[in-house]
Amino acid sequence: MIFAAHPWMIGCGTALAAVAACYTLASWVAVLRMRLKAAASSLPERPPPVTILKPLCGAEPELYQCLRSFCDQAYPGFQIVFGVRDRDDPAVDVVSRLRAEFPAADLAVAIDRRQHGNSRKVSSLINMMALARHDYLVVADSDIRVERDYLAKVVGPLLDAKVGIVTCLYRGNPRAGFWSMLGSMFIDEWFMPSVCVAAMAGSRSFAFGATIAIRRQVLARIGGFEAIANQLADDFRMGELTRRLGLRTVLSEVVVETCVDERTLSDLVRHELRWLRTIRAVRPAGYSFSFITFGLPVAALGTLLAGGARPAVILFGATLLARLMLHGAVRRPNSALWHLLVLPLRDGLGLALWAWGFAGRSVHWRNDRYRVIRDGSVQPILKDLAQ
Repeated sequence: MIFAAHPWMIGCGTALAAVAACYTLASWVAVLRMRLKAAASSLPERPPPVTILKPLCGAEPELYQCLRSFCDQAYPGFQIVFGVRDRDDPAVDVVSRLRAEFPAADLAVAIDRRQHGNSRKVSSLINMMALARHDYLVVADSDIRVERDYLAKVVGPLLDAKVGIVTCLYRGNPRAGFWSMLGSMFIDEWFMPSVCVAAMAGSRSFAFGATIAIRRQVLARIGGFEAIANQLADDFRMGELTRRLGLRTVLSEVVVETCVDERTLSDLVRHELRWLRTIRAVRPAGYSFSFITFGLPVAALGTLLAGGARPAVILFGATLLARLMLHGAVRRPNSALWHLLVLPLRDGLGLALWAWGFAGRSVHWRNDRYRVIRDGSVQPILKDLAQ
């Protein structure tokens, strides 16, 4: 033993280490299960025409490559509507380049400064709907990159009238740099396994901005994009509203990529705090217990609390082994071996940010600050009052 612990501390510490070990092992199993479940999908017999909605803001890293992947879909009929607030937005030049490369593609741009609620992204979606020509809609964030069969796979389940939305998991594609690598690991080794565990347990209480496919009729029944115009977690609310109609959420086997460009520690912390405080706002009870998802530091704390009792030490070892297996299951082909040394830092930072998530409700979104309200909506924080 590290020190003479009271029996109840030994019991509590061992139980904490056990929970961490079980969850980490479950994460590894859930990720493997998702990979085995993924199978080649073919086009529906009568694929419906689709409108892809792409709200844009600025020339983000790899924006051209991400948008190009949507233009180059193996799908017979689709339209892409891009949305910006200003004509001089650099993203407009990227769309012009795509138009030159894909002259036969049906590409439209909505340039509209009208603001509907506090979410600029949702306001753009509302403005873009005037140009949407088809009844099957796919909303995807600007930093998402997809394969050529993406559209066929995500639209297919919508042909079932009992399906409300189709959504996709995503993994991080890091730009050069240590902080981007840590940001990618947060997505690949915490977020994605957490969703896989929830899905394995039967939950479908999620929806992600990486992809939301929905029929126009269903969107109208939930009140249109106007119903989520003040929401920070607009994607989650869309899924929730469709489930209230008695419709199912389908988690596609497609896993898309998101560009991760965290240039400083401050960028990383701001981004992850926004994610965590958003989760806290929409799922407060679940968030309170989500500390167990940071397996290594939780198992270490349990072992310390147990005074180094042998059962707790064994469970810590099991957690470490399961964590290494999880890393192996999600790692990229070009992932360096030294990334293994970063796992304790990555999980420890995640646990610290989880705790920090309780300390306030302010978040950063691009160059703006917002306060997250308990219902998941946001209020802008005036810059001169931000201190």
